Amino acid sequence: MSVRTTGASRADLVADAALALLAERGMRGLTHRAVDEAAGLPWGSTSNVARTRQALLELAVRRHAEREAKVLELAEMPDPRDGLDALADGLALAVHRSLTHHRDLLIARYELALEATRRPELRAFYDATGARFRDRLLALVTAAGSTDPARHVLSLVAWADGLMFSCAAGSFGAEVPDPDEVRAGLRELLAGMLGR
Repeated sequence: MSVRTTGASRADLVADAALALLAERGMRGLTHRAVDEAAGLPWGSTSNVARTRQALLELAVRRHAEREAKVLELAEMPDPRDGLDALADGLALAVHRSLTHHRDLLIARYELALEATRRPELRAFYDATGARFRDRLLALVTAAGSTDPARHVLSLVAWADGLMFSCAAGSFGAEVPDPDEVRAGLRELLAGMLGR
């Protein structure tokens, strides 16, 4: 496995290798030495960037949030005031893109989320980085006319996370829905939440 990326900083290179290892080998396969090898770096390089396992996990969480934000591209979402269909289209595109082109990133996220349940210091860091996505989604559903934005965000995140987990690591792993199916599910959920 080699994850060298032209022009990437050493910290990004280490973090990308850590994410690749998490997806391929799970949490047990994530060691400083394995990251050095996967990144094509001399032994000890990862320790210079992230001295402890906690530091390495935090680096991976931070990088994961950056990469997932690019996948989801919430900044390019249609204006929710354009209607329910526009919002469903934008969200469906983000979910489908994650499922079809970034499955390894999803699996790495699940590994990090599970580890955060065992490490309170990682939980706080993991939650803080995830808040950026939730805040953007909160703004979207508020602009769409939600009467209870926080509850509706929880429902949307639970629906999307459930679908992505089922298709990336669960019992529907061989049955990734097409964009129209994802859109239809989101449209139904949004219509129920927003009363339209």
